[in-house]
Amino acid sequence: MGTVNAAAKPLAPKGRTGKRRFRNQLALQSMIVPGLLVFLIFEYGPMFGLTIAFREYSFITGFWDAPWVGLRHFERFFRDPNFIPVMRNTLMINVLGLLIAFPAPLIFALLLNEMKQGFFKRFTQTVSYLPHFVAWVVFAGLVITLLSPTHGAINGLLMRLGIVERPIFFMGRPQYFWVIAVLTQTVKGFGFGAILYLAAMSGVDPQLHEAAIVDGAGRFRRVWSITLPSIMGTTVILMIFTIANFMNTGFEQIWTLQNNLNITHSETIDTYIYRVGLQQLRFSYSTAVSFFRSGLAVILVMSANWASKKITEHGLF
Repeated sequence: MGTVNAAAKPLAPKGRTGKRRFRNQLALQSMIVPGLLVFLIFEYGPMFGLTIAFREYSFITGFWDAPWVGLRHFERFFRDPNFIPVMRNTLMINVLGLLIAFPAPLIFALLLNEMKQGFFKRFTQTVSYLPHFVAWVVFAGLVITLLSPTHGAINGLLMRLGIVERPIFFMGRPQYFWVIAVLTQTVKGFGFGAILYLAAMSGVDPQLHEAAIVDGAGRFRRVWSITLPSIMGTTVILMIFTIANFMNTGFEQIWTLQNNLNITHSETIDTYIYRVGLQQLRFSYSTAVSFFRSGLAVILVMSANWASKKITEHGLF
């Protein structure tokens, strides 16, 4: 009879169970409070300053006395002659980056995963990581030196091979800048970017490869049919992040490689915001441009996540 009564006893509602679990873990849950406060103060707190995108802010009037102008600064940006070149350069650099810089860490991780020699594998990983820890100021200086028309190693190699007769001023020709920006980004980040893929590959069940070897599958077939499908979730999430950053080319990289000769193809939305905001002191205008960029980033990440879930059934949320 006691057993029947115990079985017939109604279960506690889920909400009540969650509250009881929260009370029991109160000491553990409270550990998130400092981090949450820092996040709210330094991430969400400054968002109130975005309202200057809709004001005519200046040092003289101050923040509270700045008059409201609505969408005037957005209209100015859309009518600005620099709008089309800036958006074109930003999108083209990121599209080329998606085609070249994004698959490079994945391919490199696949090659490393197939290496059997421990010392050579560790040495290759270490060497590939080093550029990531070099500041863009130093790395850009090395790139400019290598591409120099007077004593650059690249021009010297091209002339010795007979590909060109005269040195090419790569950094002075705007048509080369997009490729230079993407290649430098690839070289600097592909080694460090392979870490996430290698971590995902380490979780692949070795028995799947053993069964495939028994069935006569070669390395390429095992990579295509086992490794790549197993890390599809990681790949999709990283691709969504890449697409979400389409409006962000990286200020440090572009600024250090930019000069007056290639500015027609190197002026991106990051450097444009810096010029109009800090150099010309147009704070409201530059905030409106940054606000517009952030809005596009939200649209891109939502669209990429929706398309990814439809095509691959994997998504960020």
